[in-house]
Amino acid sequence: MHELTSLRDLLSTHPLFSLGILLVVGYGIGKAAVRIHLPEITGYILAGLLLGEAVLKVVPYKMYSTSLVFVTDLALGLIALTMGGDFFSAKFRRIGKDIVIITAVQMILTFVSVTLLMVLLRIPLPFAVLLGVIATATDPVSTGAKVQTLRARGRFIDYLYGVIALDDALCAAFFGVVFAVVVSVLNPTASGSALLAFNALQEIFFSLVLGAAVGFIIHVVTRDKQSTNEILIITLGILLIETALAIVFELSPLLSNMAAGAFLINASPRNHRIFRIIEPLTPPIYALFFVIAGTKLDPSLFLRSDLVIIGLAFVVTRGLVKYFGVKAAALHCRSGDTVQKYLGLCMIPQAGIAIGLALLVRSTAHMVGISELYGQHIQMLVNIILLSVFINELIGPSLSKYAIMKALEEE
Repeated sequence: MHELTSLRDLLSTHPLFSLGILLVVGYGIGKAAVRIHLPEITGYILAGLLLGEAVLKVVPYKMYSTSLVFVTDLALGLIALTMGGDFFSAKFRRIGKDIVIITAVQMILTFVSVTLLMVLLRIPLPFAVLLGVIATATDPVSTGAKVQTLRARGRFIDYLYGVIALDDALCAAFFGVVFAVVVSVLNPTASGSALLAFNALQEIFFSLVLGAAVGFIIHVVTRDKQSTNEILIITLGILLIETALAIVFELSPLLSNMAAGAFLINASPRNHRIFRIIEPLTPPIYALFFVIAGTKLDPSLFLRSDLVIIGLAFVVTRGLVKYFGVKAAALHCRSGDTVQKYLGLCMIPQAGIAIGLALLVRSTAHMVGISELYGQHIQMLVNIILLSVFINELIGPSLSKYAIMKALEEE
């Protein structure tokens, strides 16, 4: 027991020890999760849970809250930049009016239904609204992997890719706006509804302006560069500065980085290469992001009957509303029998984006003061989403595979 304590002390003496052990153990457990047909993200979170305060105490809480917080900020910046890259105008012109209607209908119905349910289950309105927004997210990774494995092509797949891409892009943007409003509402230093609304709108506006300006700067500076190394160094450096500015001036790093990504993807076709160059950098950062998040989890919350009931209600309501919302919208658009019957089943998986948004609620600098007053509600929100992701990633990929195969048979 003395040796184990000494190992803990050694690993907690420097952040690099913690980063190394988190990354290596996260990789191993992530691969083990894939072998039993769970997403890698689940493995990363379990690795963090194992190494964190709840179990082995290898990574102490004080290190997460000080030395390792930059990893979270960097990961969120890259995630948001990539999300912004989904706002490609040419893509939206290709996917057509039907895709927009189907996506909007199922998102609105999911948001309203889940929010109302959470309020009925006595979740405070600001957190019920956040849960409603996060419920709209899907998992493009697992669904896309099934399409690639089946080598599926056709009209149904075009609808599937269109709805998933638009759903996650709109979910991220919607969350950025709602989160800014919720933070203003929960901020104990603000007073007056008009002031709260003005502060929220001001934060959103300046976040978008900052992001657009940064996107323009990256576009101009990298426009004539040929070296991928130069482009990577410039883009990453400016992204770090922009994320820090957003945090220091109490803006939204999520919205500002999304705006930067959206500007870049639409400014020039050549800017697609920026996202391709950044892509190899993201796996270890994303892995660390989710492993570090796992170190903060409190597994005892999953033993609480109230949390389990709320989590299951969240999962069932989200699944049913997404399925019937897609079905009703597709029927209205006369999109075809296969889209009406099977597309909704492909909306069930939920993983990376939902977890990232939930963890953003807890980890962003905006919530530091708020956490002192609403820490229990924030923790419950995160655990509801984690429970939802765990269940949906167990059943969702199988439902997606069934839906894709049946649609291809009937087309």
